[in-house]
Amino acid sequence: MGWAKYSVLFYKNNPECLEFAGKVEKILRSEGISSVFSVNVEMPPPPESIMPYVEQSQTIAVVIGGDGTFLSAARWLHSYNVPIVGINFGGLGFLTEIPKERCFEELISILNGHYVVEERLKMEVAVFRDTTTRFRQAVLNDVVINKGALARIIDFHVSVNGQYLNYYRADGLIVSTPTGSTAYNLSAGGPIICPTAYVAVITPICSFNLTDRPIVISPPFNINIFLESHDQEVFLTCDGQVGTAITVEDSIVISPSSSFLRFMKPLNVNHFEILRTKLRWGQSAKLSKRVSQSS
Repeated sequence: MGWAKYSVLFYKNNPECLEFAGKVEKILRSEGISSVFSVNVEMPPPPESIMPYVEQSQTIAVVIGGDGTFLSAARWLHSYNVPIVGINFGGLGFLTEIPKERCFEELISILNGHYVVEERLKMEVAVFRDTTTRFRQAVLNDVVINKGALARIIDFHVSVNGQYLNYYRADGLIVSTPTGSTAYNLSAGGPIICPTAYVAVITPICSFNLTDRPIVISPPFNINIFLESHDQEVFLTCDGQVGTAITVEDSIVISPSSSFLRFMKPLNVNHFEILRTKLRWGQSAKLSKRVSQSS
């Protein structure tokens, strides 16, 4: 009999995931979980319907899908101390680490106490206009400020803890957590950061000034961003899923969240192995060796 008694099962909105979620639910129930609440992340039920599950101390959240599905689930569970395990039914799967081919045995192992829980840094972003908070959101991956399709280059000031950092002219700016360092941050030339590190990275997108480079910031931090670009379409997006338009009248503040994401994983899952697999590190050397041996 496992440690968990309740489960919230999040799944991607497609027939294959729905069918697979039914199989996962059977596994969960066979391991002693008495209550399983299933959630389609694209058609979520009212928040109060999930509360009887997530407020229990013996609850596990299982996500079936890709990293986008995982981010949606993490946003749902932001206010609760529920550990999350991800089953990869998508593409790269940096967050949904367990492949579906091994998920049943890995889930059974986790439910029988063979797991580790990583605490991942989350951030909170708030957009203020005068004295009004017009947008607030918890973030697991990143906050991205970028221009609309027809907008020119963006001008903005960035300060950290009240100290001026830089004046950027760029297509945009990414403020990423370590978990999000392998997402847009990596594509924009930012560093890969160990996911359990307690830092944030500020990465400009296609900066006009070639000396602008990503910078890693250690908490406690308050990152303040002010636009200087008038009459342009500029947007702030959180985890690539929710956001708001912003103007020169807005003040953007990004800070560490008071809560962490509890990331549950099997004992045999290695972050560096995932990096090597997903990013194909070492593949060219292996291929060159194979070619030279066959010639």
